[in-house]
Amino acid sequence: MTIKIHKGVYDRMIAHAKSGYPNEACGILAGKPKGPAGVFYPMRNADESPISYFMDPREQLGVFKKMREAGLEMKGIFHSHVASAAYPSQKDVRLAFYPEASAVIVSLSDLKKPVVCSFKIDRETVTEEKIEIV
Repeated sequence: MTIKIHKGVYDRMIAHAKSGYPNEACGILAGKPKGPAGVFYPMRNADESPISYFMDPREQLGVFKKMREAGLEMKGIFHSHVASAAYPSQKDVRLAFYPEASAVIVSLSDLKKPVVCSFKIDRETVTEEKIEIV
């Protein structure tokens, strides 16, 4: 399994993660049905927490509406970990409501060298996938 992400989207995602520091940041990656993640929707972390994130449901619905109108589908849900590895926490796994979407995690445990990993999460099963920058 591989998620393809446009370079500009990848860079914006990391910049958004850093801008949210010391709290976790989050967002949605979208793209055309057979294309790469070419659109990034930065979201506000309503939790304003260094150990969790929560997308505001109204903001999320607004993004879903924009995506539908543009003929886009959700490719991934992104969030950052500010002090831990780029691997889903137990809470991340429990709250993974979109098994078709990739769970992209940016670790900022070393701010100068962010680590980005992506996973498919289906119920309790976590499978790492490759990230291809296009």
